[in-house]
Amino acid sequence: MHKKQNHGCRIVSSTKQAYVNQKFFRPSCNQALNVRFNYSFFDPYYKKEPTEIVLPQYLMATPDDAIINYFSVLREAAQFSGEKSGGCGTIGEATVPYPIAYNFHTKNYKKRIDFKTYYDSFQNIGHINLIKVRQTPSPPENTDQIRYFVELETIEGSDKGITYFGYYYGFILLKKENDRFMIFDFTLEGEDFLCAPYHGWNHDAEAIVGVKYGNWCKLVSKRYPMHQQGYLKQVCFDGTDGYRYLIVFIEITNGYDIEIAQYRINENGSWEPIFFDPLDCVNKIKG
Repeated sequence: MHKKQNHGCRIVSSTKQAYVNQKFFRPSCNQALNVRFNYSFFDPYYKKEPTEIVLPQYLMATPDDAIINYFSVLREAAQFSGEKSGGCGTIGEATVPYPIAYNFHTKNYKKRIDFKTYYDSFQNIGHINLIKVRQTPSPPENTDQIRYFVELETIEGSDKGITYFGYYYGFILLKKENDRFMIFDFTLEGEDFLCAPYHGWNHDAEAIVGVKYGNWCKLVSKRYPMHQQGYLKQVCFDGTDGYRYLIVFIEITNGYDIEIAQYRINENGSWEPIFFDPLDCVNKIKG
């Protein structure tokens, strides 16, 4: 029998292979960050249409406030359709939060995405937890946008009489409109728990740097040991061009390391963000 060790909220075997498998198979133990409101918050918005809702400025006073308050509203939202269901009666605030959350978005977003489309995108989701959030550098061509990485944990309905946990990660863009920070756009991707344990390298921070920046771009002269603090991982290397680079990753719930930022030391000895796509190296070879 293998000796068991307690790693936080994960019980893993002492054998390397078993540890790797458990890392990718086990769900998150991160606490929810979006817990700012109780039920009384929703009372003034009951039975109101999206166009009738005017939100107070404090909800979006800072970018952090905007994101955490947005998901604090959506945390208690729930809707099920068709044969899929979950829970036993009314869940949270049911559909009341959706018109409120919609008003966290910019005017431009509302022109692109009407409320019905927005509402329908939440079908069969009965609960949302924001479990990771971190600001990342914004591309120089979008200096008016503020970019955040987020990871979400959801409880979703099914046609089997049970509910499932689902995990999503992605990036949210905010813009300042008048005196508040509002959501301009976002992209989310679902997490797979069965790919990384058996296939590939594109989930490991050190391997990603070695393959993409090393093999593809021939940019790595010397790579330093990875530094990890919580779910944040940093890989530093000396470049063949004489610069030092820092690639930042976040480990998400399914064990994947997602690249969120790139930095290079400038002439003043400070880290400055860069925006470099290693795929360009591959395309040059093919071209």
